[in-house]
Amino acid sequence: MAIAKLGTVVLDCPDPLALAEFYAALLGGTAALEEDGTWADLAVPGGPALAFQKASGHVPPRWPSEEGSQQFHLDLTVEDLDAAGREAVALGAKPLDPGPEGRTWRVFADPAGHPFCLCAC
Repeated sequence: MAIAKLGTVVLDCPDPLALAEFYAALLGGTAALEEDGTWADLAVPGGPALAFQKASGHVPPRWPSEEGSQQFHLDLTVEDLDAAGREAVALGAKPLDPGPEGRTWRVFADPAGHPFCLCAC
């Protein structure tokens, strides 16, 4: 029996509202900034909640990197990998690894530098 359930995935970043709005445009939902400006929430329709915490000294993970790890990443399922990739880039994502022809996933970085994958369903 589990002793806990996943509540929220929290990402450190320099600008919580900007990153919450990026993911709201990518996943749906509405970003809400806490009054003190150090935390933003995103209720994702049909998915787990995401939150974004201000970290003034935020250093984005490097991907790929032999010296350090990416620590974690989000896998986002999409129906059209090419179209979703174009839309993610238009929102501010940076392509990190398009992969070989025919691969069913591609790696991007969000505007704060966190890696995420778009995965064909």
